[in-house]
Amino acid sequence: MSVDEPNELVWFKSSYSSGAGGECVEVALAWRKSSYSSGDGGECVEVATTPTTIHIRDSKQNPTTAPTLIVPPAVWQAFLGLARS
Repeated sequence: MSVDEPNELVWFKSSYSSGAGGECVEVALAWRKSSYSSGDGGECVEVATTPTTIHIRDSKQNPTTAPTLIVPPAVWQAFLGLARS
């Protein structure tokens, strides 16, 4: 499974930020679509990596409300190793 270059940044507010506009911190994830995902909306998997976590989502879902699977890099590497065999 290979992953294309990032095609978007998705910003979200830190859970430590208040709703009143004070101490706001936003974080961006660079989501990349798998090269195995088809262009017609089928089997779309997107991945965003950080030094400590790998975020995985179904790109057919709304990116702001869809669930995201979050795993440590070692788990992701183990998955990729199994997927390649």
